Amino acid sequence: MQTPVSLFTSAPSISDQLSVVQAAPAVPVLSSSVQAVEKTVPVVEDKCVGSPPASKAELPVEVVASSALASLAERAATCRLCGLSESRTQVVFGAGNPNADLVFIGEAPGHDEDLKGEPFVGQAGQLLDRMLTAMGMDRDQVYIMNTIKCRPPNNRDPRPDEVQACNLWFEQQLDLLRPKMICLLGRVAAQTVLGSDAPLGSLRGRWHDYRGVPVWVTYHPAFLLRSPAQKQKGWQDLQELLAEYRSLND
Repeated sequence: MQTPVSLFTSAPSISDQLSVVQAAPAVPVLSSSVQAVEKTVPVVEDKCVGSPPASKAELPVEVVASSALASLAERAATCRLCGLSESRTQVVFGAGNPNADLVFIGEAPGHDEDLKGEPFVGQAGQLLDRMLTAMGMDRDQVYIMNTIKCRPPNNRDPRPDEVQACNLWFEQQLDLLRPKMICLLGRVAAQTVLGSDAPLGSLRGRWHDYRGVPVWVTYHPAFLLRSPAQKQKGWQDLQELLAEYRSLND
């Protein structure tokens, strides 16, 4: 059986995955005055003869939020607020469970994400999948997004004006997701969301707060691919995150 840490090193086989046992901004995001996206939900008709159509007030909150999130993603897909819109293939909005308690946030889409339109689908994304597996989770249980929605050329760090422009979508997206926990992946995401210029080493290992939501910081999967010696520390981060996540339901 592979240990959780070994899952970081190589893709597990199907049998290995089935045998896994669950363990136990230098640039700040600026406040936006843009009002929250209108939560427009289509009327759902009841199939029963003689039954009146369901009103928006009768729909579950999760359905309303999911519909509003899809509407926001559709509008973000045509964004032209910064120069990244000229070089992108497509906007990378987010993916996963819109009702998830836990949201993972990276810095920006890369080459593979720009082509496919989904976050974390390249080699770093494959490692993130294995990290989730080691935690006893998968993408259907969490939500994954980035601080900005378009790929910076040559995967450079996002510029201040790009972060500020994309904050229009970022803040509304998090407002609709309403996560109970956030995990920031890497230095750029951590500094951006937390409004800090502190190095990653000093941001790891302690809980932070973003608008009342507890925030945990760990390494970006791309960094762990370049620095495999740090995977043990990464696993320790995930164990702490998992323990707090489990306490949500206790």
